[in-house]
Amino acid sequence: MGESKAPGICKTVLLVEDDEAIRQVLQMMLEVEQFDVLVAANGQEALEILAKAPVRPCLILLDLMMPVMNGWEFVEAVNKVEAYASIPIVVITAFHDKVDTIKVNGFMLKPIEFDGFLKTVRQYCGT
Repeated sequence: MGESKAPGICKTVLLVEDDEAIRQVLQMMLEVEQFDVLVAANGQEALEILAKAPVRPCLILLDLMMPVMNGWEFVEAVNKVEAYASIPIVVITAFHDKVDTIKVNGFMLKPIEFDGFLKTVRQYCGT
C-alpha cells in the first residue's frame, strides 16, 4: 500500500487461524482498520509466509489448535529464528486452560470481542 506511515507504526499483521470463517472475519476487521493482513491456515504456512514477507509483521495472531503445525510447534519454530523471535505473538483461543502452556506476549479468548481485539493489535503495532 504505498502511503507513508509514521515512524514506529507498523500496519502488517500475520493472522494464523485454521477456521476459515474466523480467519475471514478477523482479516476483514483488521483490513477495515487499514492493517495489511498476511493470513495462514496453520503454523507451517505461517513460517513460509514469514520467510517470503517483504515486511516483517508487528504482530502474530495465533490460534493454538491447528492441523499440520499447531500453535505450540509454531512458537517453538519461530523462537529458533533470530529474525522472527522478537515478533510479539498473541494467542487467540477458545481453550483458556491451554494458554499457560505456551510462552507468548498475550492471549485473547474466542469469541473475540471487537474493541478489545483492535486495542490489543494497536498496542503491538504502535497505532
